[in-house]
Amino acid sequence: MLLLAVAMASTIASLPRTGHGLQCLSPHPCRRGSLASPQATRGSGLFLGDRNWRQRRGPLARPKCALADSSVSWNGRPVVPVVPNQNWNSVAGSKVLRDTVLHDIRLENRLKIFSGTANKALSQEIAYYMGLDLGKITIKRFADGEIYVQLQESVRGCDVFLVQPTCPPANENLMELLIMIDACRRASAKNITAVIPYFGYARADRKTQGRESIAAKLVANLITEAGANRVLACDLHSGQSMGYFDISVDHVYGQPVILDYLASKMISSNDLVVVSPDVGGVARARAFAKKLSDAPLAIVDKRRQGHNVSEVMNLIGDVKGKVAVMLDDMIDTAGTIFNGAALLHAEGAREVYACCTHAVFSPPAIERLAGGLFHEVITTNTIPVTEKNYFPQLTVLSVANLLGETIWRVHEEGATKPQRFSSLDNH
Repeated sequence: MLLLAVAMASTIASLPRTGHGLQCLSPHPCRRGSLASPQATRGSGLFLGDRNWRQRRGPLARPKCALADSSVSWNGRPVVPVVPNQNWNSVAGSKVLRDTVLHDIRLENRLKIFSGTANKALSQEIAYYMGLDLGKITIKRFADGEIYVQLQESVRGCDVFLVQPTCPPANENLMELLIMIDACRRASAKNITAVIPYFGYARADRKTQGRESIAAKLVANLITEAGANRVLACDLHSGQSMGYFDISVDHVYGQPVILDYLASKMISSNDLVVVSPDVGGVARARAFAKKLSDAPLAIVDKRRQGHNVSEVMNLIGDVKGKVAVMLDDMIDTAGTIFNGAALLHAEGAREVYACCTHAVFSPPAIERLAGGLFHEVITTNTIPVTEKNYFPQLTVLSVANLLGETIWRVHEEGATKPQRFSSLDNH
């Protein structure tokens, strides 16, 4: 026993002296769920919703302990901490303490979030909500346009989430996502989840004429073959796109964020009417209207003459003297929603709100939306809105909390849809 004690003392003496041992990482100073209040963000055009504003709860809010940075050796392996002012014989021999510390280190490093170049601001907000830092990654273009990706930290055995919408330029951002997935797969990541706030090519989900491609299925195959284990998407153009993937798909909806914002405007339920800009969006608008004080529903009948070209024919429903809320999954050239708003004003609507999850805003969308037909245009930040595309009526809401919460639930293998979102799952 004496020889064993001497050997242990010699081993301990050879360890690096960090001087500060364990650090307690309490959830209170942590950034998780601690963004600025809704009142502070309302005036800035960024709104997250009063009811959606909450602290982390349950097992996610438990205090964690981790080693200080300097208690990691030069080769990246954790070393046994030195606890000052204590009897080492009562601590160093404690296998429970060592195992607890190392277990918490492994838990802290199991979840990693990386961002592509398509929407870094949203990725940073998601990481901020979760109390994490974005993973270090190098993404650059060669002179001939080829994309280079290298992870700057280990992801071996980790749950990796790659945030990259395939927004314009769609082909560039899609290829970047595929290469990021491949890099994580070759780096031995345990699970790779492609977080796609906006899924490009989703509108090419069926054949409307002979000899057409179904590009949505092709893109789904590319993401699967690249090595993704799961896809997290927000407001797909049609629910059938989920069936194109041969891997698990978690589909979340941005409407609850918009609902919270509209509820904060205190519009009388007797004055509201929800309008679907086309027949295909009736189910989505009906579910939205039910959540919005069970408002009545109106439908704009349109006949599309070609891609990105539409013509409004007539209106089904009564909007006279009411506040009309037009809802769609995206606004591209704004032709559909612009013609619909003109028809609503002609039918006597008092105000027209345009709501969508994805602000694609291809020309001439800005000229149409800022032309005076809309009292307010409400969208989310699934696609970054450039400064030149801002106009006075535009309000951009953040879906960072929604996506961050979903990532936590996927990581902890919990349910991804709270009860209050379930009625939106049927459209």
